[in-house]
Amino acid sequence: MEIKKKLLDIVRDKIRFKHYSIKTEKSYVGWIKHYIFYHNKKHPIEMAKAEIEQFLTYLAVERKVSPTTQNQEFSALLFLYKEVLGIDMSSWNIQALRAQERKHIPQVLTKDEVKKVIENLTGTYQLIVYLMYGCGLRMSEALNIRIKDIDFGFDKVYIGDSKSLKDRIVPPPQAIKQRLRAQVEYVEGIHVKDVSDGYGSVYMPYALERKYPNAKFETKWQFLFPMRNVAKDPRSEVIRRHHVHEKTLGRNIKQAAIKAQIHKRVTSHIFRHSYATHLLQSGIDLRSIQELLGHKSVETTMVYTHVVAEMNKGRVVSPLDLLA
Repeated sequence: MEIKKKLLDIVRDKIRFKHYSIKTEKSYVGWIKHYIFYHNKKHPIEMAKAEIEQFLTYLAVERKVSPTTQNQEFSALLFLYKEVLGIDMSSWNIQALRAQERKHIPQVLTKDEVKKVIENLTGTYQLIVYLMYGCGLRMSEALNIRIKDIDFGFDKVYIGDSKSLKDRIVPPPQAIKQRLRAQVEYVEGIHVKDVSDGYGSVYMPYALERKYPNAKFETKWQFLFPMRNVAKDPRSEVIRRHHVHEKTLGRNIKQAAIKAQIHKRVTSHIFRHSYATHLLQSGIDLRSIQELLGHKSVETTMVYTHVVAEMNKGRVVSPLDLLA
């Protein structure tokens, strides 16, 4: 059992050395642990192609996980063998039974439904959702915005794209510019208090923290949507103010949808889908939407043409209605 503990610690260290997010760290460590326990705590160095195929097949057949979940587990094992154990899996040709991929057309909200949900949110949570819908942002992108990323002079919001690793610029909605200015002033105020209380640092990516060791205390690097209270960083154990927690925002969105009596599955990502669909309906071309969303390929963006096509089916008059 000591070997397993030591191995997982090495995995954590390697993930942090690679500057992966804490979310990825928890996911990879959890999946690797699951893999080890599935094979009766056998050390991965003693396992290879057959054990990996058996585990991935078990996930698909018995656990009935989604293709995305199965791919996450496979990525965790790739990381384990290549980065931690120094074993190249490329020649193994893994042939596990894959989870069945479902053709998924994203659900979207109407403009009226978006308005109703937002009206049932308050304060910072309302402003975050305004920004997610108004700019087509992922939740993580909105929450990771820093003061420096808002350029009021040129009407630009700089987005660090964590998925494609390609940053992009989007125009902020004019309707919330004054609220964004007020939010910046609010953050400036609480940052002054944090500094006076002996805190005031903010999480910085590792490379930047080494290069600019004092930047974490600067106002411009503070998160635009900070938590109400300071908390201990799970990695460094430094007490600092992080951004609003994803689960907290998600819970507020869910409650707002219930209050608005919207009987669709309303998550943070539905606002990004709705943004793209509403732009397409208003005549904005697909390439422009691709750039605004930060998609690598236009094929990814094309899913919204299917959404609009499905909506247009509603205009078809049923033969039953013609009987009258």
